[in-house]
Amino acid sequence: MDTSGHHIVYGTLKDYLTGEELPDTDDERSRQQLARLLVEEKGYAPEELEPRLSIETGFSGRRVRSLIELTVRIGGRRVMIVRYGPGSLVTRERAAVAASRLLDPGHRIPLAVVTNGREAELLETRTGRVLDTGMEAIPDRSRLARLSGELVFEPFADEEKREREARILHVFDEEVCCRGGVCELPPDGDAV
Repeated sequence: MDTSGHHIVYGTLKDYLTGEELPDTDDERSRQQLARLLVEEKGYAPEELEPRLSIETGFSGRRVRSLIELTVRIGGRRVMIVRYGPGSLVTRERAAVAASRLLDPGHRIPLAVVTNGREAELLETRTGRVLDTGMEAIPDRSRLARLSGELVFEPFADEEKREREARILHVFDEEVCCRGGVCELPPDGDAV
């Protein structure tokens, strides 16, 4: 068991969707449970779920990688993102809305779910309004397919608005290291 980082690492586990080996942490176990829930209980096909997409931002000399645990794609379009984090859901709402506005360059992803593995909120991402709460708020495949006909897939292309959302996402997802510093990504790659 490795306890040198931010999370206790118990070894490795296989990703439910891809079979990829991942560090076995409490958070990763929760992420795997979410993937299982969406496939086995909510009726999504594994190929409709995109795991571990990310958005990189860079401001004030710091780079941040924001993880989107799962992205749901129906009919060739990203319809919903799922973001996981332990603790309070309210503190995660705004970052999830920002991520939904930035992840797909073609359109704002209309729905977002924030969850801590025990509770969930379904958000409409144009306004950030909470549509439903509880784990049952995560729509099953048939409900999401019905909803997708009513959803608006508008472009979110205004550069000033995109930068504002990137700054919001950056601030919310910047990790403060348990040793008092900021956990930074390596300096390679492009950031929003």
